[in-house]
Amino acid sequence: MSENQKTLKRDYIFEGKGLHSGLKVTMRVSPAPAGTGILFHREDLGPDAVIGAVADYVTTTQRGTTLEKGDIRISTIEHLLSAFSGMGVDNALVTLNAPEAPILDGSALPYVQAFGADGLVEQDAPRTYYEIKEKISYRDESSGSEIVIEPDNGFSVDLTIDFNSHVLGVQKVHYDEGTDYAAEVAPCRTFVFFHELEFLFRNNLIKGGDLENAVVIVEHPVPEEDLARMAALFNVEKVDRLPDGYLDNVKLHFPDECARHKLLDLIGDFSLIGYRIKGKITADKSGHKINTTVARIVREMIKKEINQ
Repeated sequence: MSENQKTLKRDYIFEGKGLHSGLKVTMRVSPAPAGTGILFHREDLGPDAVIGAVADYVTTTQRGTTLEKGDIRISTIEHLLSAFSGMGVDNALVTLNAPEAPILDGSALPYVQAFGADGLVEQDAPRTYYEIKEKISYRDESSGSEIVIEPDNGFSVDLTIDFNSHVLGVQKVHYDEGTDYAAEVAPCRTFVFFHELEFLFRNNLIKGGDLENAVVIVEHPVPEEDLARMAALFNVEKVDRLPDGYLDNVKLHFPDECARHKLLDLIGDFSLIGYRIKGKITADKSGHKINTTVARIVREMIKKEINQ
């Protein structure tokens, strides 16, 4: 039984700050005709400043995924793309007035809540899947990360994170077509280690970051003066380290929330293949760089098959 493509029922407006740029962003997410895929429009650059959400246009992947074509640049798109994929949205037009999507709460939940409240529209065109026919294996020797995709009748992910952290430990998470994306993946927020925060802030890498859109991991007890300095940087009265090794800015939704967020990112980055795939994915220490590299490899394989 074939499935049809789906789009949104109406326009949705999301407003917030870009995590890295700190710019105020207004983003409108709209329905699109069957066969459109996901398109981003930088309306501040003119009516023709449109770029497709495909791996061909990926440039930088430092703490987020960025698409670039000529003067058109869109960054930190992975959470929105993950929501589209997890909720079954095939076609949409995303219009922004800035070069970065808003970080919102650091997860995909605001998108899922908005789209899920209205449901989706089924379109009069079949959804296309690409079936992985042979094992694909890619390893990044510099980071030790690895992704393997094997043939399978459905789509599944087994993901492991290991940051050599006594707080996080080794976390494993499984995802397949029976997983409730909205409940089990979408709420999981981005995370950062406490010792990275000041460097990122001082180097203008998280101009739009605050202590409400990230889980902060604190490996070791921190002197009071360091906590006070961090509170001042983020313009909050006080922060503290909880006994479990996390900053007290947010409460975990799941014990393995950090692994689930890496899963959220992978789902978003893999949507840049431009096709839904049938295959079993095993990801070890994955991140945006290896995710988008593998997405590009699979996309090139598909292009070659189509052109044969």
